[in-house]
Amino acid sequence: MGLFQSFDISASGMSAERFRIDTIAQNVANVNTTRTEDGTPYRRKVVTFAERDLTPFSRYYESARGRVVGNGVKITSVREDLTTDFMMQYDPAHPDADENGYVAYPNVNTVTEMTNLIDATRAYEANTTAFNASKSMVQAALKIGQ
Repeated sequence: MGLFQSFDISASGMSAERFRIDTIAQNVANVNTTRTEDGTPYRRKVVTFAERDLTPFSRYYESARGRVVGNGVKITSVREDLTTDFMMQYDPAHPDADENGYVAYPNVNTVTEMTNLIDATRAYEANTTAFNASKSMVQAALKIGQ
């Protein structure tokens, strides 16, 4: 593993988790949005990660040496949650109520979002700890040469 590769891996994890935290904040901010530009309620957004790809040569080189080397994480998609239904609430005075008096609210569950936020925050902190550990090791290695 190169000297700065551990920094790159931790930094990619921090960037991905920061994006996930921003998406969760967007979901919570739109918990009561009953009408978007297309006329439907807001749909919860979900972020998906995957391992960052190595170049074909470096993958072949590392497998020939018998080592498995990580290369960080990347965001593969931000998709709308189509599996969870909208929450229907009876409110005939609401401007977005249907003919039966029900309003479709977003499929955002605040408890789920806060749990995901805690998870993303802990993952961000873990990447920060790994980054700082790598930094300490490099600083200690530089002091050996003095």
